[in-house]
Amino acid sequence: MTRGKVVLFYPPYDGPPLGAPLSLLALAGTLRAASFEVVLIDAAIEPNYLLRLEEECQFALCMGISVLTGPMIRGAIEAAQHVKKHTPDVCVVFGGWHPTLCPESTLREEFVDVVVRGQGEITIVELAGALADNRALDFIPGVSWKKDRRLIENLERRVQPIDTFPLPAYELIDFDAYEKASGKRELAYATSVGCPYACNYCTDMVVYKRRFNAYSAEHVVGELTGLVKQYGITHVALLDSNFPVDLRRAIAIAQGICDSGVKFTWTFQASTDFICRMSQEEVQLLADSGVTHMGFGTESTSKAVLKLMNKRHQRVDEMYETARKTSLAGIRVTFNLILGYPGETDEDRLITFRTMSDIGRRFGNMRFSPNIFTPYPGIPIWPQLRELGVVEPKTLQQWMDMPLGANLLPWLQGPEFSHFERTLSYFLLLNQLRKHSDEANFAKRALDLILETTIRWRLQFSLFSIPWELWLSKLTEHLVRRRSLVTGQELPVEASKVC
Repeated sequence: MTRGKVVLFYPPYDGPPLGAPLSLLALAGTLRAASFEVVLIDAAIEPNYLLRLEEECQFALCMGISVLTGPMIRGAIEAAQHVKKHTPDVCVVFGGWHPTLCPESTLREEFVDVVVRGQGEITIVELAGALADNRALDFIPGVSWKKDRRLIENLERRVQPIDTFPLPAYELIDFDAYEKASGKRELAYATSVGCPYACNYCTDMVVYKRRFNAYSAEHVVGELTGLVKQYGITHVALLDSNFPVDLRRAIAIAQGICDSGVKFTWTFQASTDFICRMSQEEVQLLADSGVTHMGFGTESTSKAVLKLMNKRHQRVDEMYETARKTSLAGIRVTFNLILGYPGETDEDRLITFRTMSDIGRRFGNMRFSPNIFTPYPGIPIWPQLRELGVVEPKTLQQWMDMPLGANLLPWLQGPEFSHFERTLSYFLLLNQLRKHSDEANFAKRALDLILETTIRWRLQFSLFSIPWELWLSKLTEHLVRRRSLVTGQELPVEASKVC
């Protein structure tokens, strides 16, 4: 007998769906194990999601919405307001990265009744149980809620090992609908959460406190190969923050997939220092098991900037070695770059552009995703950012309107920003020319060689006036500015963070 119904909603976002939202599948798994009925509605495959929410919430205990910072908040607000209008007694719960990092400003909204902070698998079950039994929420760790118009923040919930939870409810996924929407039969999956590093711009350390929390290699291999066979999956995108933290575990997973004989491709994110600790044979084993792409948060090659970012573990020689090993194994790679970080100079950026251009010249598997530094909520350097004049959004609406990928930095404006934009365009064009050189005819290759030579000269001496190469490129080239670290595919300008 069911204890009541819980509706879980994933708002719309830019770009094709990566697959069913793993965050909600994890919640659904623990709820179903506790005898609650779960309805999962993903706007990516449900065109009439507002009408569906209205219908499903008629007899629901609560509606939970998973929210990322940025434009995704718009759909969350729309859904919450719609549900409150038609079913005002339903408890509206916001969870996920943004509400965890900004619980007070999220809860202050009239259409939000409860915020679930951090790991939600157990919290959502206890919350649903309290609502079903008409009990107070006072003693549920990890929730913020309202009582007599007062905002109340309960104690934190300690992070639990992920292998103590029931499995995510993969049986709720309509794989045919996702395949129709994206053109791929793929699955978003996580073998771990957390990362041991403490980068000053990253929200992961705020939520998971630098603890690496992982399934065993045996669990991963058994579950993944079983899901691939059961649902006909051809590609798996790992959402781990830093997959190979435990190298022996990562290698065991690759070996287990090879030994299983189950064929599928998979991708993951990592830091270059871990790949460098692998032998060439072990990197090749990753490729043999189906790894086709790796994403790396390299960010900068300036030692001064890496120190400011608290990325002392990141070394330029390891970037080269990672590019070399993955190139030999035939694995595509994306290096993410963060530009405009507080304290970074124009010379620091030129160091990064020159080094990355050299890596791209040497290794044909390389792609780059340059991003202007975005001040996400909760990151450790907010006190410094406020001193530098960055205005921190105070409401959900303001965070929603923050254009991800745009320049919001007071120290990177006017002529300096124009110079930065032109330098970045030359860097992108250089790497785009290299990518297409093998596909072109003789005349196009000759022109590209001339362009490459002049662009390298410009980057070497920081001379960017009369940009005739850029004028010419506008007629023929579409410059790819941002790529997903999970898949390596081009991202829309305002694509939200995955994870």
